[in-house]
Amino acid sequence: MIQFLNLIILLPLLLIGRFAEPVRIEHRFLIPSDKSIFVGEDITYVVKYTFFKLGEVRLKVLEKVNIKGREFYSTAAYIDSYPDIPFVNLHQIYESKVNKDYYSDYFKGIIKYEKYSTFTEYFFNYDESSLRVKKGKVKPYQLWTDSTTVAEKMYHDGLSIFYYARMNTGQKKSVNVPCFVNEDRVFTKINFYPDVKPVSIDAVDYDIACVRLDGETDFVSVYGLTGFFEGWFTNDEAAVPIKARMRVLIGNVTLELKSWKREGWNPPKYRN
Repeated sequence: MIQFLNLIILLPLLLIGRFAEPVRIEHRFLIPSDKSIFVGEDITYVVKYTFFKLGEVRLKVLEKVNIKGREFYSTAAYIDSYPDIPFVNLHQIYESKVNKDYYSDYFKGIIKYEKYSTFTEYFFNYDESSLRVKKGKVKPYQLWTDSTTVAEKMYHDGLSIFYYARMNTGQKKSVNVPCFVNEDRVFTKINFYPDVKPVSIDAVDYDIACVRLDGETDFVSVYGLTGFFEGWFTNDEAAVPIKARMRVLIGNVTLELKSWKREGWNPPKYRN
């Protein structure tokens, strides 16, 4: 998932700090016309490591909003490990406001620990070429970091890039997109392929028509995601991720679509 979750989805340390004068930004984007984000979409994936099911990733499109002339989608990701998995206790919530160019206007991540939770927020103000970073603890609230730096271009967060990838599937091209993850400016390379292939999953009893992407990150993200990843997305307007494989610090994991709620949609059948 974006990077499947860099896909999506996809989420610590430097770049706190210095103030700089705003600079003029010129943006060039490849905006596809045959895909769409669907408000109300609710899709869940199971995360597998070899024969073990580690947990689930749930992705939701909450609403489409227009504030002061800026239009964006409010999205959220919920990552939870299963309670019976030894030595793993992972509970995280990520929110992203995805703008019309499928980049991030705002990001918030919450990591829940046994005794407290931490938060990270990124406020992207592209009109003023600025980026504000806030980090701290909730319940009781403590603000650890509040700093502003320059945003010389549009950036992805670990969740917005998932939707950018979806909206570009089915094309033949390679891109190197800028990301702001773990308070650092990094890049994710994504290669898109147009060939339609059959993909099978446990949730349906037929092969699904999918197109593929792969790529590489130069940072460590959720579940220790690092390096190479590949994913298969439905070959239709929805471009729903069906399956992904990615390299993490403990080895290779697979994400597979488990359930979905998207009005009027089911995975398209593969036909020779």
